[in-house]
Amino acid sequence: MPISLKSMRYFNTAVACGSISKAADELNIAASAVSAAIDQVEQTLELTLVNRQRSRGIEANASGRQIAQKFERLLEDYQSILTEGAELKQSLGGELRVGYYAPVAPAFFPGIFSAFIPPGSGAVLHLEECDNDAAQAGLLTGAYDVILFASEGAHASIDFDILIKAPAYCLLPASHPLAQRSSVSMAEIAREPLVVLNKPVVSTYYHRLFEGFAAEYTVAAYANSTEMVRSLVSAGYGCALLNMQPLTKTSYSGGTLASVPIRDPLPPLTLAIAYNRSRPRRLVQHFVDACLGYFREADGSRCIVDY
Repeated sequence: MPISLKSMRYFNTAVACGSISKAADELNIAASAVSAAIDQVEQTLELTLVNRQRSRGIEANASGRQIAQKFERLLEDYQSILTEGAELKQSLGGELRVGYYAPVAPAFFPGIFSAFIPPGSGAVLHLEECDNDAAQAGLLTGAYDVILFASEGAHASIDFDILIKAPAYCLLPASHPLAQRSSVSMAEIAREPLVVLNKPVVSTYYHRLFEGFAAEYTVAAYANSTEMVRSLVSAGYGCALLNMQPLTKTSYSGGTLASVPIRDPLPPLTLAIAYNRSRPRRLVQHFVDACLGYFREADGSRCIVDY
């Protein structure tokens, strides 16, 4: 039979008091509960640990004193865990592990973190870009505290809050004739070579956008990085369909880009946030609240191109 922490505490209190009745008074419990705890410890360890006196006084033998010392360390460790757990729950320090499928997250993450993590808080950020499925799997296994992902591919077991609905737009080199237009159609885009972001959920989504608008289109390149897509487009390799934009019009390769709204009615992609809602740490809840606040305000709208 396992020895409970309660039995350890009752045993040690009785040994320290040298009396079952005095231990019962200190613990504010019945003397029979203290006596039963001593019996349980002795029976479980198959040792005689205390000598009982007729007057209900007790005295631990050498084995009893050794066991009491070990129990004391366990009880201290347990109390330390409780204290540290309470501090961790309320602290803005500690580790925050975020998995994100949000290609332009670097555009808004720094501002969000600086808004609620005070200098010297001791918070350590672990930010990992991943695809939509990996983000959700990481949340379910506990690898991530929070994830940002496209909710169109959400697992049934994941609860989420919507951050923003992002319509598709056309990304073009700034020098392209269509870049000077206030909007373009899917039929016009289909006549251009395409650079496709090749990641789960979104690649299928982008192909489906052409249904009903263009029977044929040509793919010039697939890339699994948004920045590679942007660099290829800026170099004149084709145009692309994306849903969110960074706050710069320059690609890594130095080319200038233009983001043009699409006037055809198209389904958006939805950026969502998910986390374990059962007793989240303060750091986690503050991050979630900061993300929701960012996209409720005008700041979030800078990441989308709307018609």
